[in-house]
Amino acid sequence: MDDGLTIVYTGKGKGKTTAALGIVLRATGYAKKVCMIQFIKGSWHYGEMYSSKRLEPEFEMVAIGKGFVGIIDDKSPKVEHERIAVEAIKISTEKIHSGKYDIVILDEINYAINLGLVKIEDVINLIKTKPPKLDLILTGNYAKDKIIELADLVTEMKEIKHPFQRGIKAKKGIDF
Repeated sequence: MDDGLTIVYTGKGKGKTTAALGIVLRATGYAKKVCMIQFIKGSWHYGEMYSSKRLEPEFEMVAIGKGFVGIIDDKSPKVEHERIAVEAIKISTEKIHSGKYDIVILDEINYAINLGLVKIEDVINLIKTKPPKLDLILTGNYAKDKIIELADLVTEMKEIKHPFQRGIKAKKGIDF
């Protein structure tokens, strides 16, 4: 019962970060300490940035990234995204091994690996060296087979239908 799990939420469908935030809501209800490190979304403004403050002191969110890489309004060179991702790995390592948290969430880390911002070996090392009682959650599309093999629970979100296909843009409170 006390063994920590490694959980992966992946796939092309919506809901990966939202599933992790559902665990935050559940865990903070039991006064568990949770830290979420966001690898990609950092420079954008979105609902969880604001709601996370309401769950303090049990929940800490660290938004590090510079926004989604190579889309819409991304003007940052890839080397800048890479530099920040290396910093995010360093912070993740500190948080995971600090002894302060029951759960650590590495949000969009699978996507960061896929984009070449983070080395898969560094993430595998985080999984293998996490404290035994710590639950570690990794989100993001394109989870690599090596990550999936190490995980205890893997859920793939599959897109069936999306409002964007009908020209409906992202909605505040639903998408961000």
